[in-house]
Amino acid sequence: MTRRLYYEDSHIKEFDAVVVSCRERDGAFEVVLDKTAFFPEGGGNPADVGTLGGVNVLYTFERGDEVVHRCDGPLEPGETVRGAIDWEKRFSNMQNHTAEHIVSGIVHRRHGYANVGFHMGEEGVIVDFDGFMDDTELSNIEREANEVVWRNVAVIQSFPAPEELPNLEYRSKLDLTENVRLVTIEGVDVCACCAPHVKRTGEIGVIKIFESIRRKNGVRVRMLAGDRAYEDLKKRAGSVVEISALLSAKPDEVRPAVERLLADRDALQYKLGGLKRRIIQQKVDIMQETQGNLLFFEPDFDMKNLQLLATAAKEKCAVAAAFSGDDTMGYKYVLASAATDLRPFAKEMNAALQGKGGGKPELVTGSVKATRAEIEKYFM
Repeated sequence: MTRRLYYEDSHIKEFDAVVVSCRERDGAFEVVLDKTAFFPEGGGNPADVGTLGGVNVLYTFERGDEVVHRCDGPLEPGETVRGAIDWEKRFSNMQNHTAEHIVSGIVHRRHGYANVGFHMGEEGVIVDFDGFMDDTELSNIEREANEVVWRNVAVIQSFPAPEELPNLEYRSKLDLTENVRLVTIEGVDVCACCAPHVKRTGEIGVIKIFESIRRKNGVRVRMLAGDRAYEDLKKRAGSVVEISALLSAKPDEVRPAVERLLADRDALQYKLGGLKRRIIQQKVDIMQETQGNLLFFEPDFDMKNLQLLATAAKEKCAVAAAFSGDDTMGYKYVLASAATDLRPFAKEMNAALQGKGGGKPELVTGSVKATRAEIEKYFM
């Protein structure tokens, strides 16, 4: 059995231990020590990494009652080695995990909702609750969570005796009966948890809930705490300053400035749409009727405008074909006809021009990988 130093003191950064065993597996070496401060992956919390006796610890996991260190080099059984945890990563994990306990505890007290899913990764801390909360309520929860941080409340771990458990109130995803470790944040939360945590909430620094997504039976929340929250907020603040400079607006006036910019864009797009419709109509007005087909290339037209053009021109020809694109990326197209069933026509054209598409007898849309010269040759 491995003695778990992280239960005795979550802030141990370095330690000495004896190598119990070392065996090679899948190109790495699985090392077991008599004691360790490396936390193995579990409960949504990532594994610790670092160094051990001059080799790198790539991953840490549990096997029975042992903690196994997956290393990039061998260690000799019986020797005493120095272990050093990647403290920056560990402390960040502790900040974020303890922050999750605070938020989940507040949600449980306010609403009775349970934390039914937890993951800590590069994208942040993801928590799933089995009930819905709107943005206003989540903002209030975030505020209360940070007040807990500012009060610098103690975070206490304990291992109650099995006979005590039925008389204790605590959160747990599993029905545990023995070896239960409780993490208590005074006045806020009591939860069964195996991971290391900060000793006082002031170590967390800041808690930020960034977004929530409504799910079938509740809500998914993404949050960050501590150094990761600080770096994220710093990046966001920098972006706001850069955007405010581009818009010639004060940082706290960025939103109305962007709203004005979007309104101007929408107005210009509306005017541009009107101009394109007039161009389309003018093109059609000057066309001579023909028994053959009409072919158009409009590099700046989207599918909507291609459809308007082809539909407007179909009364003056057998098949109106409108294309937009270039020889490198290919061309999207719209075919329209007032009298011809276009489906067989489009099938043959797609086969000849490396295309795909489909639609109704009178209107077909799709794309081809042919060049403009190849398209023009096909329609000659």
